[in-house]
Amino acid sequence: MSPLYILFIVIIAVSFLLLMVLRFRISAFIALLVTSILTGILAGMPLSSITTSIQNGMGSTLGFIATVVGLGAIFGQMLESSGGARELARSMIKKFGTDRASWALMLTGFIVGIPIFLDIGLIILVPVVYALARDSGRSVLYYGIPLLAGLAVTHAMVPPTPGPTAVAQIFEVELGWVVLFGLIAGLPAAIIAGPLFGRFIAKKINVSVPDILSETETEKSLPGKQPSFATVVALIALPLVMIISATFINLAVEKQTLAKSLLTDIIVFSGHPFTALIVATLLSVLVCLRRGFTTAEVLNLSTKALGPAGIIILVTGAGGVLKQVLVDSGIGKILAESVAGSSVPLIVLAWIAAALVRITQGSATVAMITSAGIISPMVKTFSMSQPQIALIVVAIAAGATIMSHVNDSGFWIVSKYLGMNEKQTLKSWTVMETIISVSGLAITLIISLFIK
Repeated sequence: MSPLYILFIVIIAVSFLLLMVLRFRISAFIALLVTSILTGILAGMPLSSITTSIQNGMGSTLGFIATVVGLGAIFGQMLESSGGARELARSMIKKFGTDRASWALMLTGFIVGIPIFLDIGLIILVPVVYALARDSGRSVLYYGIPLLAGLAVTHAMVPPTPGPTAVAQIFEVELGWVVLFGLIAGLPAAIIAGPLFGRFIAKKINVSVPDILSETETEKSLPGKQPSFATVVALIALPLVMIISATFINLAVEKQTLAKSLLTDIIVFSGHPFTALIVATLLSVLVCLRRGFTTAEVLNLSTKALGPAGIIILVTGAGGVLKQVLVDSGIGKILAESVAGSSVPLIVLAWIAAALVRITQGSATVAMITSAGIISPMVKTFSMSQPQIALIVVAIAAGATIMSHVNDSGFWIVSKYLGMNEKQTLKSWTVMETIISVSGLAITLIISLFIK
């Protein structure tokens, strides 16, 4: 397949999908599956391979997402119904004010996104966004975009998240340099794409709090005392601390700076997102019981939470199907290889290669690893220092963040959790990701002027 024909396939597929969901209002789940089949046929994949890609894409995506979204939905419902999220929102507004709370959320996301996946951070922290939006009367985007910007930047640019860590290993560069430049380039990008853009887009798109975590009359009538600010913070922080601890313990064991033992195995196991969210969810149930809920009411809340979660899970899985078809057809890799033959400066070339793969197949991590495999042989032909190579890694991470759209499962998670339709998500989340990507490239280029 020629790059021109591949570009034609991508344009046709994305246009067809957008037409179905925006013009004909077809369910995103069905539209994604139909588009995946069309893309596979146009790419010349055997029909049997297309069905295999559908099965593999759905299975590989839902194996993780279904568990995390299900547990996160129940955890969030308990936190919301107990009044905990509302109490946290009141405390944050009192301490920071409604304007500065968006900055606090950006910084929170920036820190949380370093060791854990963006979707997990969003699922754990989105009740705070809902409560702040309710209490302040602002659009959900005013608080949601800053949180997402902080999560997205460090998840893409700062190890030990999988993408930048894998790229650093491919380039054989020290992680310390990648962390340093990732933080330097990432924080300004998060500020621009977060509180600044969030304030702008919230005026353009007024999104009310979605019904994913339904507010109940029980919350208003129960005589039990609302959970304290400290209790709510501890509930939210616990799974994050468990996951962070496991990440660094696992990294220390892999680097042989810490001996593998039963204790390290227990910490790593307890810090897996599944285990951490199970513990947090059970504790949130206990908070609701202490608040005065009966066991039957807790069960009813759990069941209600899983209804909307099922929609999120199916749509996200269908997004994974489209990604898998694009990966299996080789579309993203061929496009990146065609760009690699040009005379573009290496940092820009790395950014473009990662951006093309990201746009065509959706996964930021896959985009990073694919483009790193293409750029790495070129880097080895130059005499580059460790800091210079680290900047290439950050440029790839920035490129792989660009233009999250309908083929990215994150697009659909954000769309559903922030209660937006596809058009609103494109105008907010997709633009936010692009701002991060372009800002990251610009800052990386500026840093490269001073690095030898």
